[in-house]
Amino acid sequence: MSKKLKPTVTLPGKVEKVIPAIVAVEPEKAQIAVEGADPLYREIRVENSLKDEKGDAVALKEGAHVEVTIEANSDAIEPEDLSKKNLQHEPKGRRS
Repeated sequence: MSKKLKPTVTLPGKVEKVIPAIVAVEPEKAQIAVEGADPLYREIRVENSLKDEKGDAVALKEGAHVEVTIEANSDAIEPEDLSKKNLQHEPKGRRS
């Protein structure tokens, strides 16, 4: 049975810092700077717990280069409006 491919975008990122858990019940976090995001929104924080190819628990290191993938279901997308996109890239004063 084939799995439907979901629309995705993958952006490069870098682990800026690893934030230790303040209390034992909270997980350690990794703060990742996502390249290509708006400056105000470029950092995300995620639980610093991954699994390697063997299924063993691993964690990201500070300074690590990573990829951030955004994936959407088909009911969460719509066709891109290219007319709006083109207007945003025209020089000022040239819009009619």
